[in-house]
Amino acid sequence: MNNRLDELKHFVRLHVQGQQTATGMPRLSIMMGESRTGRLPGLYDPMICLVLQGAKRVMIGDQVLEYGTGCYFIASAEIPASGEVIDASPQLPYLSVALAFDAEVIASLLLEMPVVEERSLGRSFAVNAADNELIDAFGRMVRLMERPQEISVLAPLLEREILFRLLTGPQGSMLRQIARADSRLSRVRRVLNWIRQHYVESFRVEDLARLADMSPSVLHRHFKAVTAMTPIQYQKRIRLHEARRRLLAMPGDAAGVAFEVGYESASQFSREYARLFGVPPARDARQLRGKTLVEASSLALLRPASCNRG
Repeated sequence: MNNRLDELKHFVRLHVQGQQTATGMPRLSIMMGESRTGRLPGLYDPMICLVLQGAKRVMIGDQVLEYGTGCYFIASAEIPASGEVIDASPQLPYLSVALAFDAEVIASLLLEMPVVEERSLGRSFAVNAADNELIDAFGRMVRLMERPQEISVLAPLLEREILFRLLTGPQGSMLRQIARADSRLSRVRRVLNWIRQHYVESFRVEDLARLADMSPSVLHRHFKAVTAMTPIQYQKRIRLHEARRRLLAMPGDAAGVAFEVGYESASQFSREYARLFGVPPARDARQLRGKTLVEASSLALLRPASCNRG
């Protein structure tokens, strides 16, 4: 057993309140779930999520991955995915702590570290077993909840320590690319941001390639490496996630929502919606309205991958 992980888990159990607990630190969140969930679609933001107890399954593109206790997940780009808690009970609830990445903080750390040559661009998500130093840094940061008067001074230092541990760990090269404006990941993220902001519009890969300052073939290769999707597949996922959000607010108007998010065929929208979310739009909207607001807000922290601790 890992004593540091057990101590952190014990502290979180003492202070967690409901499914999501405010820590007093803007980028730090604690999550708890007392039961397994269905597939909960959401958009990953750049972040790390450390699982203290329980396990999750996630679907990204055509990949199905699992990760559990003592593993951390890193995302370095904004990726649409569907996740589900697969190991949780009232006696042994799912517990996790997540820290959103701040590119400026990472960049300031890199100025004080040796320059490392950029590696080939790979997936923008990964999972590893957390070592004792990383768990200990998270534990000291979370314990600031009991000393809120110290947060303004110590939380930024502990955040930098966590990021330092990650930068010097197995996914350091991925994390470095978040902060480098000229990195291949940053150029792909320009395209991701454009698609998310203009998801209703059609596009040509040649135009996206110019935005990324890459050739169309190179962009396609890097885009698929980062997201596990093609640009068209990525846009389709963004449209469907936005449609789901709108259906929750506008029940009974699936066809209208389909056209609003960029579909020209309501029947195609219904087929692709059911393929992604498991049920047709109208039925899914009814089921969503039966869930609590907190359940809906937890989608963003259902993060992916598989991990084995030694």
